[in-house]
Amino acid sequence: MKTLTQASEPGTSAASFSGRRLVELMLRYNFIVIFFAVVIIATCLSPNFLTFRNISNLFQQASVVGIVAVGMTFVILTANIDLSVGSVVACGGMVASLLMASGIPPLVAVAAALAVGAAIGGVLGAISAYAAVPSFIVTLAGLVTVRGVTYLMSNGVPIGGLPASFGQFGSMQVPLLPGLHFPLLALLFLAVVALAALVLRYTVFGEYVFATGGNAEAARLSGLPVRVIVTIVFALSGMLASLSGVLLAARLRIGQPTAAQGLELDAIAAVVLGGTSLFGGRGGVVGTVFAVMLLQVLRNIFNLLGLGSFYQMTITGLIIILAILLNRAIDSRQGRR
Repeated sequence: MKTLTQASEPGTSAASFSGRRLVELMLRYNFIVIFFAVVIIATCLSPNFLTFRNISNLFQQASVVGIVAVGMTFVILTANIDLSVGSVVACGGMVASLLMASGIPPLVAVAAALAVGAAIGGVLGAISAYAAVPSFIVTLAGLVTVRGVTYLMSNGVPIGGLPASFGQFGSMQVPLLPGLHFPLLALLFLAVVALAALVLRYTVFGEYVFATGGNAEAARLSGLPVRVIVTIVFALSGMLASLSGVLLAARLRIGQPTAAQGLELDAIAAVVLGGTSLFGGRGGVVGTVFAVMLLQVLRNIFNLLGLGSFYQMTITGLIIILAILLNRAIDSRQGRR
């Protein structure tokens, strides 16, 4: 009996280790577990939820905030925050719309809008980095200023009369398989995510971003151009926000100065829900994408249940708070900040 007991101990120990490992993985990637749990609930509520058409629609609806959230991930990884992105979305859409309405070719107008977004983000980032002003304050001022400039560009009036090709771009469906078409905007969203993930994971710049957010002073003493890195990530965030504005204008076929109000809160919520630390240095765009889709699926469920917008905002806010508290508890357990 003693021999049998001793022989079983390695197996028991291995099973226990595997169990602990599984629990650790579930805690580390809790947002993915929550996402699939919500998907299962949505599938039970509606048999049409997992259809290809509904999934493609979810990705299309998430594309605007998703692209903004990717840029926000870079900013938050450096322990900063960008509150101006909602206004930059509207500004980018308006710049492209005004130029196209005046006869400028769509490609030139889109390039100009992206350049404007990158310039706005770069200026705000440089002010924060070089003048040592908290990014929260700088970008809060940017939120108001950029929105005001956007209103001034058109006296607060939407811009229509855009080229037909631009509108067709916003509604284009790409055939993946016979009979299965996926929105082009959703594919662009996924392309941005893939490129951002590769940059963070496999490039020196990605390492610099994590190092800057992990400990800016140590990174500076190691010779890293911390202020330049911060400026670049803000420029990237502004450019992606402007891209989202262009895509939104193409989808709506109109430039709307009131577009994307409050979008910055959705982007920040998605980044934090996806496991990126507000203290910087930890996280990534994969978690952000799952969080963006989680919020989109929740809205889909709320609509299926017939909940009003007030209930939706309240429940979504409570879910975000609980998720943040869960992540903080996991961080404390693992000895992180």
